[in-house]
Amino acid sequence: MNLLPSGICFYLSVAICWLTSRVDGSWWYMGTLGSQMMCDNIPGLINKQRQLCRQHPKVMQAIGAGIKDWIGECQHQFQNHRWNCNTMARDHNLFGRLLLRSSREAAFVYAISSAGVVHTLTRACSQGELQSCSCDPTKKGSSRDAKGTFDWGGCSDHVEHAMRFSQSFIDAKERKERDARALMNLHNNRAGRKAVKRFMSLECKCHGVSGSCSVRTCWLALADFRRTGDHLRRRYNGAVQVAMNQYGTGFTAAQRHFKRPSKNDLVYFEDSPDYCIRDQESGSVGTGGRVCNRTSRGVDSCEVMCCGRGYDTTRVSRTTKCECKFHWCCAVHCRDCNQEMDVHTCKAQT
Repeated sequence: MNLLPSGICFYLSVAICWLTSRVDGSWWYMGTLGSQMMCDNIPGLINKQRQLCRQHPKVMQAIGAGIKDWIGECQHQFQNHRWNCNTMARDHNLFGRLLLRSSREAAFVYAISSAGVVHTLTRACSQGELQSCSCDPTKKGSSRDAKGTFDWGGCSDHVEHAMRFSQSFIDAKERKERDARALMNLHNNRAGRKAVKRFMSLECKCHGVSGSCSVRTCWLALADFRRTGDHLRRRYNGAVQVAMNQYGTGFTAAQRHFKRPSKNDLVYFEDSPDYCIRDQESGSVGTGGRVCNRTSRGVDSCEVMCCGRGYDTTRVSRTTKCECKFHWCCAVHCRDCNQEMDVHTCKAQT
């Protein structure tokens, strides 16, 4: 079923065309944008999202270009786990049916995608790529920190602007729905945005005689997105299973002994599948063919990764650079060395 004109799926490998309206990630489909026709033809967007899309085509292009970054971070965080944030390039929906379940994996995807938009837009503003924003205009004059007084200077990353736009655009449909899944998505979207702001840091340059730092010029800077990914990965580990409260307006812990979720926690409703076998209903692609570590005792071990099905071992030859030497001036010369090694892959389901 092809809902979109040909050519639009140019970045299908890093963007999502969401075919179900209930769990909406249609904005993820923005791999390429720039025309009103594009905004009008992305399925699942509500009127407010289409209006913002038409009004801010350059912002939408930035969001689309940044999709590969947060997907890459998701895959980095789960590269050695049964669920590895795998994508399905031949499927209109890049994550298949996985996100139809209100699992902790869905919670992480919503959080990391929301964080990715904030990080991408903040960087684009500071680099002068967007006319609608630039450096943070509120960072003027003088201020103080633990080291004393400093003057604002340079270009402070305007994370607040990116958070406001991200919230207005991404959360629009969830705010219209307001059912249990929508509230879950809103909570995890917010946790993702807050994670980016959490790692903003003050960077300074010293001025003075012989570098005495008698005068400092400082600015607020984004951290590398890896820190946000690491933080959200920890939140995934400690995600809180919740249920709706009796008024249908918020969450309560699913079990009495569970902690009540904070605004920084990730929340989910349903238990995850084990991801051992391919299951179209749950969206699991299974672990057949996945590389495992025979000597590990962790989640990447062949015992855990292969779910007790066993593994195949293949002898492969790899070429690496070796015996590298520096030659004055200025080159490094290396030899090509062949290395024989065993690669272990999980057996497929029989």
